Amino acid sequence: MKICIVGAGATGGYLGVKLINAGFDVSLVARGAHLTAMKKKGLTLIENDKEITCSPKCSDSMKELGKMDFIFITLKAYSINGLVEEISTMFDENTSVISAYNGIPWWYFFGAEGQFKNYRIKCIDPENIQWNVITPERIIGCVVYPATEIIEPGVIKHIEGNRFSLGEPNGAQTERISSISKAMARADLKAPVRKNIRQEIWMKLIGNLAFNPLSVITEETLDVLLLNEENKKTAYEAMKEATSIMDKLNVPMSISIDQRIEGAAKVGSHKTSMLQDYEKGKELELDALVVAVKEIADLLGIKTPTIDRILHTVTEKISKNN
Repeated sequence: MKICIVGAGATGGYLGVKLINAGFDVSLVARGAHLTAMKKKGLTLIENDKEITCSPKCSDSMKELGKMDFIFITLKAYSINGLVEEISTMFDENTSVISAYNGIPWWYFFGAEGQFKNYRIKCIDPENIQWNVITPERIIGCVVYPATEIIEPGVIKHIEGNRFSLGEPNGAQTERISSISKAMARADLKAPVRKNIRQEIWMKLIGNLAFNPLSVITEETLDVLLLNEENKKTAYEAMKEATSIMDKLNVPMSISIDQRIEGAAKVGSHKTSMLQDYEKGKELELDALVVAVKEIADLLGIKTPTIDRILHTVTEKISKNN
């Protein structure tokens, strides 16, 4: 089994070390100082106060890595379109692609029941390059839960969580999904196979679409953010609007909005990934986390005034700072 991780940053690097340490043939795609450090001194994972260092096959060129059985894409959603053609150089007839990133994925409506079957989400894949080149048939959906960070080039710290939920878009229990799930289990990762991966995408997303942009607007960690009743009310209303979309798409809620908010508050003094990106001057994941939700709401004829207001406020703040 040959595995490639495209975007071996915090999440991808964590996944890579775990799989390599379990004996799998893994190649990592990275760039800049992080790649240089990996080539010079290997990739180190700090987990449970222990350090694990491996010497991975790593490159900034996918063409030289050869054909793969499984490709994990752990990049931010906005950066994928520019790399699709290069990613495709690692395809053979049966290569599977695991979309391991936050938000609504470009393939969301692939094979979906109802009038929006195979609808292409414009804000994520405006020129259909992912749909046409990667193709949705290759996709295995994934919802990522580990919290990790790069503390210096070549060194990743694991904070909490080890679950990567997997699911075929059609909910089937296929040989390929069983194979990669078992491989990840051998690497001491939780990789449950879900019959309805879209439900889990939404359950993570309803929190992200509210908490992430609100954390940028307030520049506060989740615990402080949710001590403010006005912020909590805004988050609740945004999540309520999202559940209206879920209802129309026949996606059930597995926990209540109040439980979702309580769970976020218990995370403690954690900066969301979006706030971390904002502080570093990086592009934010607004399209996959917020704009795509708005696009689907418009498609369904659902009004989302709170989500609209959050999006306007965070966009205005970014614009002023730029």
